[in-house]
Amino acid sequence: MVYPHIRYEGPAHPDQLTPESPTGTRELDSRTSDGIHVRLLWHSDEERVSVAVQDTKTGDVFEVPVPDQERALDVFHHPYAYAPDRPLSGPLPTSGHARSSAAAAGR
Repeated sequence: MVYPHIRYEGPAHPDQLTPESPTGTRELDSRTSDGIHVRLLWHSDEERVSVAVQDTKTGDVFEVPVPDQERALDVFHHPYAYAPDRPLSGPLPTSGHARSSAAAAGR
């Protein structure tokens, strides 16, 4: 699927990867959308994958470790869904329309 509003910045194929940084962390892919910069990172020293997020509008920066049972690209494309420890940034919708939509969806 192509997302025209997302600008992909990182390499798509392993043969295009840059050399590892001195810390053993390699950026596998990155994208920017609406001021949110998301990077898929491989930490070779620890043999783990994480997703780093930087929101230039709010200044929020966080990293989501990718659990072994999850697909790294799912976390890369939906990092906020995999960051349960993060508080919601803003109030929950309280209008009647928002409540009726949630009720119609069975929530």
